[in-house]
Amino acid sequence: MSPTTLTRLGLLSIIIPARDEEGCIASTVRHLNLELKLQNVPHEIVVVDDGSSDATWTILTDLGKELAELHPVQNTGRHGFGCAIIKGLDSMTGDAAVIMMADESDDCRDVVRYWNLLNEGWDCVFGSRFMKGGGIIDYPWLKLRINRLANLFVRLLFNIKLNDTTNAFKAYRRTVIDSCRPLLSPHFNLTVELPLKAIVRGFTWTTMPITWRNRRTGVAKLKIREMGSRYFFIVAYVWLEKYFSRGDYRQQ
Repeated sequence: MSPTTLTRLGLLSIIIPARDEEGCIASTVRHLNLELKLQNVPHEIVVVDDGSSDATWTILTDLGKELAELHPVQNTGRHGFGCAIIKGLDSMTGDAAVIMMADESDDCRDVVRYWNLLNEGWDCVFGSRFMKGGGIIDYPWLKLRINRLANLFVRLLFNIKLNDTTNAFKAYRRTVIDSCRPLLSPHFNLTVELPLKAIVRGFTWTTMPITWRNRRTGVAKLKIREMGSRYFFIVAYVWLEKYFSRGDYRQQ
């Protein structure tokens, strides 16, 4: 698949869901903002506070007075990782979005590479930690094994080469996001809903290697035992669309 010839993008929105991230959210935003400024990437940083019980929101509002690019948003509705991302996507003003974690597990330098590839004309860019040039640091052993099995299952089911579908750190043009609505996943299963819908609906995509490291502060929010059936539901939903919708939702 080749990139589509499109006009250059004007503004990148980075969507960061955050819940009880007082120990790292300020450094995440500062490092990201500095890197994007140094690389001349026009951007806004939309951080969605998802019902934090700590000082996350206070830190964000104070930081927002200092950084014009930061736009803190509170998710006052239903809470959940997917709900927070959807709130951020609803609030963005850019013509492309990168979804990024709040704990600095994602490398802000990769955001610049996403931006450059989107501007080559791709509709989506999917990062992979498990392709040549990618890497992981301190990945918990059990989570890693479950991750690889889940991603193998998705690859075989959809007959795609993407080997890191479950990773949230990906980039999309706004046209893709709007065409994938309504987004159904209130939890971490949104990480597979968006890329699989984009692929099934015929948008162009490419992959690039990314680096991931385990969080150094706070507590991981993903609870695998709570997510298994939710991941299966959304994968089955998009699979049914692929094989039974007769292309009704494909991009024209």
